[in-house]
Amino acid sequence: MSASLKPPVHMTVEEFLEWDPGDGQRYELVDGAPHAMAPGTTTHGFLQGELSRRIGNHLRERRSGCAVLVNPGVVPRVLAADNYRVPDLAVTCSPLTTGQLILPDPILIIEILSPSNRAETWANVRAYTSIPSVQEILVLHSTAIAAELLRRMPDGAWPERTEEITSGTLALDSIGFHMALAELYDRTPLAR
Repeated sequence: MSASLKPPVHMTVEEFLEWDPGDGQRYELVDGAPHAMAPGTTTHGFLQGELSRRIGNHLRERRSGCAVLVNPGVVPRVLAADNYRVPDLAVTCSPLTTGQLILPDPILIIEILSPSNRAETWANVRAYTSIPSVQEILVLHSTAIAAELLRRMPDGAWPERTEEITSGTLALDSIGFHMALAELYDRTPLAR
């Protein structure tokens, strides 16, 4: 990054959304500092595309009024002015408008975990728990057929531990979606 493209020492979400680094990379804002997002592996991309397609078809069939978005911008409630995170997928049931940069009221957020972004992914998951509308957070693994799910409890609290899923059904109650976990991975190198 050249000196002319360097961001200020601290940015707000508003400043971040107006900032153009000019380097072709994707960024998210973490506690006031832009962080470049590493490109995903082919397995990461496949999982993102496949789950987006399946959830999108499910939402359309149910005529739910909800939509799944790829790489949406979300703003956690904690330190909202300094954070703009970009999950792999998210579902909202709120109306979308042209030019919108922040996804309104996500109910489901999905991250795909790679070994190179483990710390960043879990920091994002912690931030997502502060969004009042979020009911579930799914973390898919890209190096094993496995997922971890956090589901908000009836009292609004989050569980202390994730639900680990390595076989059987992947159930996303927030949108009434169910599928075999192995089926999601069946066309990846992990299934061979």
